[in-house]
Amino acid sequence: MNYSDILITGGAGFIGSSLALFLIKKGYRVTVLDNLSPQIHGEDPEKTSPLYLSVRDKVNFIRGTVTSRQDWEKAIGENEVIIHFAAETGTGQSMYQIEHYTRVNTGGTALMLDILANQKTRVKKVLVASSRAIYGEGRYHSAELGTVYPGHRSAADMDRGDFDVKYPGSGPLQVMATDEESKIHPSSVYGITKQNQEQLVMTVCPALGIEPVAFRYQNVYGPGQSLSNPYTGILSIFSTLIRNGKGINIFEDGLESRDFVFIDDIVKATWLGMEKETANGQVFNVGTGVPSTVLDVARGLIDLYGIQVPVEVTGNYRLGDIRHNYADMQKAERLLGFRPEVSFAEGLKKFTDWVLQQEIRASRYEESLAEMKAKGLMK
Repeated sequence: MNYSDILITGGAGFIGSSLALFLIKKGYRVTVLDNLSPQIHGEDPEKTSPLYLSVRDKVNFIRGTVTSRQDWEKAIGENEVIIHFAAETGTGQSMYQIEHYTRVNTGGTALMLDILANQKTRVKKVLVASSRAIYGEGRYHSAELGTVYPGHRSAADMDRGDFDVKYPGSGPLQVMATDEESKIHPSSVYGITKQNQEQLVMTVCPALGIEPVAFRYQNVYGPGQSLSNPYTGILSIFSTLIRNGKGINIFEDGLESRDFVFIDDIVKATWLGMEKETANGQVFNVGTGVPSTVLDVARGLIDLYGIQVPVEVTGNYRLGDIRHNYADMQKAERLLGFRPEVSFAEGLKKFTDWVLQQEIRASRYEESLAEMKAKGLMK
């Protein structure tokens, strides 16, 4: 199906602005609703935010918030597709800004659907950014029990330096790729709100004759991501520390792993989900299907920057963090024809080449850790 008029909420953010520029090149008319959050865009975003400035004159830009009915109504206007990216995204921060995360993520999505249900619009399709965080620990193989879905790791185990995932009645577990049929059991407030967003869209839209699509994005990175937000994005956090000559504190034992997916692949998958009717009513993982450890990430960045800083594996841990998760990508390939094209090694080089062209920002990471320690959420 071909659409002309697209609304991207959070469209001045990292993923949103990249998608907006891509869609404009494809000939779509794009409206962006974004509140230009200082945590992402800085204190004077309309003058200094590179992400905002990259889209400002190319889109119909509305500065507003998804918690405002008036802003939603203005933004929806005559648009045919809503791509709903606007959300608070820090896993750790979500564990103490609980009301805020719930109001923005769950409440903002509910407000959008309330308008679609009670007013006449031209909206035919809604795409929502879900997250791998909804899976919690993801999927594991037990020699004794087969496929299992472990719950939270215990603080007592982690205090002893034992960070491995456990399951009752099983010996050591082997991590497996998480597919879309895997158990949903988020381990953070952020993950819970993402589950809420996805379920609201996938439940309400069909009742309104609107096609829903949900994308469970893995860890997205690449040129353009915020280098000043200390609450999310370990590649940015580590890069800022390295360029400031500061050591890197590696949580747990450094062997925890994530699936890092390059921004260009995220944009392509989202566009395919918008255009292809085979996407309608479906949820998709979007990752690479390849896990990388946090220790490998830190060493890779140090090598590419050529700046030697100490790397300390501290055994610290954050409540709500998972051990491992990487995506099974078979469904996206089957229904969207999507296959990730950028390997982590290639993407990391593109990312660091871009970072080296940016001014060196002061690191606020230590402040964010102190904040979490004060709340009792980091050990």
